[in-house]
Amino acid sequence: MQIAVLRSPKRRRLVGALAASAAAVLAVSGCSVANTTQSESASPDTLRIVLPQEPPTLEPCDASLTATGVVVRSNITEPLIERDPDSGDLQPSLATSWEQVEPNVWRFRTAQDIEFSDGTPFTAEDAAFSINRTFNGAIGCDVNGYVFDDSERQVTVVDQNTLEVRTTTPDPILPLRMSFIEIVPRTTDDSGKVREPVGTGPYMVDFWDSGQRIALKANPNYHGEAPEYSRAIYQWRTEGSVRAAMVTNDEADLATSLGPEDGAGDLGTAYVNNETTALRIQAYDAPLDDYRVREAIDLSINREGIVDALFQGLGTPAGQLVGPGIVGYNEQIEPTPYDLARAKQLVDEARADGVPVDRTITLIGRTGQFPKINETIENIQYTLSQAGLNVDIRMMDTSGQMQYQTRPFVPGSGPVLLMIMHGNQAGDTQFTLDQYMLSDGYQSTYGTAEYDQEILAAEALTGQARQDALAKVLADEPTQIRQYAYIAHMQAVLAKSNKVAYEPNSATGDEMRLADMTHATASND
Repeated sequence: MQIAVLRSPKRRRLVGALAASAAAVLAVSGCSVANTTQSESASPDTLRIVLPQEPPTLEPCDASLTATGVVVRSNITEPLIERDPDSGDLQPSLATSWEQVEPNVWRFRTAQDIEFSDGTPFTAEDAAFSINRTFNGAIGCDVNGYVFDDSERQVTVVDQNTLEVRTTTPDPILPLRMSFIEIVPRTTDDSGKVREPVGTGPYMVDFWDSGQRIALKANPNYHGEAPEYSRAIYQWRTEGSVRAAMVTNDEADLATSLGPEDGAGDLGTAYVNNETTALRIQAYDAPLDDYRVREAIDLSINREGIVDALFQGLGTPAGQLVGPGIVGYNEQIEPTPYDLARAKQLVDEARADGVPVDRTITLIGRTGQFPKINETIENIQYTLSQAGLNVDIRMMDTSGQMQYQTRPFVPGSGPVLLMIMHGNQAGDTQFTLDQYMLSDGYQSTYGTAEYDQEILAAEALTGQARQDALAKVLADEPTQIRQYAYIAHMQAVLAKSNKVAYEPNSATGDEMRLADMTHATASND
């Protein structure tokens, strides 16, 4: 098998890429932009962007986190390879070509005459360093758990523009995995995370006022076409209505993660993203370790009611963790029906057998995770209580919630239901299975040896056999494991000033490419 891509190393400008996978919709309040100077607000060369939350970090190896990727990915740093969100095709970025030279070896040729924003030249040594740094357990890179498993990989620099990656077993989608590794210079700290990263992207960090704003400026050493906007100012407001008002009042140019009722008016655009919401059931603590209780939780979710009443139709009820267009998506899976009577019956049966169903279950949600998150959490708590379960709500910020979402999980936390939202931007169900379904997955709390084996066997296949096997794995999860109660395949709303030309697409949940934004003209207003 060989893939040879011989196109310009300059990034092809793709339409769309805006972060949107989280926002709470609360009461309207004032919407002045704190700490934005008059000159910044008036400058036609500055993009003013308001997010639902402050990025927890700008560390490139954490760019798989939506709140980080929205600023970092394809703006400050770039990968060797990128995936076209529309076609799914892999395209060159800092690599000009790649090929499988042996069953276990992929060779990557890197672009020449490219510099980092600090002026140092980019070579294959930097790419190898970035790959190895991602696998450094001491750093704890999110992308490592998100994209890669625990198997060993050997990275070899063949020459200044060639590197090879050897895996213990054949990995047919290694180039796809590499699209998640953001490249940094080999002078980057390899023992800890960085606050202001250096990359080869069209922008670089200007400053970060913690709790206030982040500013990027154009990278003078960028190897591609210079972006139209020379600066970008990011701020954050929890309330979706406030973010929308900042755009309508010309205090911001773009506002992400809005709900249909937030008041963006004609400046709001609804679009399909690739995010799926679900409850992850921590299945190793009673009463959640009882399959009947987990099934009761699944039956207690009123998916259609949530989508219709809370999301105002912006989404569809989900029966699996990936959406259409992803390799492995199973068109035959139907969402679990809402059946509160059956749920109550299952809880009563478990109680009669001595299962402590009255034990308090903690339902964790992340503030600003998606529109109407608070109301969604409260609705689920109510229906679970009607089924006979005792549920307590805890809302957290990103940093707090991530301690429960990724390994190592908070010890001694008791039975937990965690609201998650997963976007498989890579386009293959393996990325979902490895972290959310395998017994030792980075974001999985439960599994069986038999189900693990089914997953691994499917992932070793290619072509239609791979599609069929992955689809069966997804269909088997509710009967074999039932770690998840799927809720909805989501849509998002973006508010955009008429002064900016930009169209969102399915990649918008993970990155916002500032270089794709241009000044609007009369023809595209």
